[in-house]
Amino acid sequence: MEFRTKIPIKEAEPKIDYDSKVFLIGSCFVENIGKKLDFYKLQNLQNPFGILFHPLAIAKFFKRLNEDRLYTEKDIFQHQERWHCYDAHSSLSNSKAEVLLKDLNEALENTRKFLKQASHVVITLGTAWSYYHLESLQSVANCHKVPQKYFRKELQSTGEIQRALKLVLENLGQINPKLEVIFTVSPVRHIKDGFVENQRSKSHLISAVHQVCGENDKCHYFPSYELMMDELRDYRFYAEDMLHPSAIAIDYIWNRFKLAWFSETSFSIFKEVENIQKGLAHRPFHPNSKAHSHFLENLKSQISALKERYPHLKF
Repeated sequence: MEFRTKIPIKEAEPKIDYDSKVFLIGSCFVENIGKKLDFYKLQNLQNPFGILFHPLAIAKFFKRLNEDRLYTEKDIFQHQERWHCYDAHSSLSNSKAEVLLKDLNEALENTRKFLKQASHVVITLGTAWSYYHLESLQSVANCHKVPQKYFRKELQSTGEIQRALKLVLENLGQINPKLEVIFTVSPVRHIKDGFVENQRSKSHLISAVHQVCGENDKCHYFPSYELMMDELRDYRFYAEDMLHPSAIAIDYIWNRFKLAWFSETSFSIFKEVENIQKGLAHRPFHPNSKAHSHFLENLKSQISALKERYPHLKF
């Protein structure tokens, strides 16, 4: 897919190599790019607390991670016969308090270990709108269907977002000083907030990110939002809900991300893995034939040869 005018994307060093470890946290872009990393068998860890949409929730996650503070019973609550944590997505909620606490604390421990060995962190910001819990006096990552009257909806200012992002970078720097951080803004519009309110939200995020990245050499920006809004502005690039990017749009943004952020030596490995994945997905007409047996032996040899170079690969 070619366009007459393309958004220039600033490339930065060091690039992501095929044996790098990449941590991803945030909203839509994380899921889309994360699936690509999974397909190409790159070492990655995605959203250990589930989807986190706004900067304050992400900043709180990294602060607790850096302080090595475990969750206890005072950090969770019961609602509609399930236990929840305001710092995490409802996908972690459980009918048993001890299971929720175990999952939260294991997620923290696994993330801390992963980040100490990672090279890059990709953070996708979804919205500047947040919900403030009136009783606990804290901003929450998820309301867990608790009645609206217990919260105050807030639009974070660019200054508040900048402070949150600087806190993220500070905590990440203490966990692993070598980490390169790539910020991006989710191309998914939060229409439930309203059309005008969504634009205000995205503009606050973009402004804050650029201000922070301009002050930190290890902080970078990838324009996934701009690619969707300007290069892929036709509605054929949207899914049926007309809000999320279609498969074509996801592939396009992934390719721009890959060209900007992966080392050239990785591209040939991408091709090898893609060929193997296609081979594994192949469904033969005659599974007992000699031709298919030969095909499987050849595929097995390709996998073995690739795993000799990259032992972490699992097909």
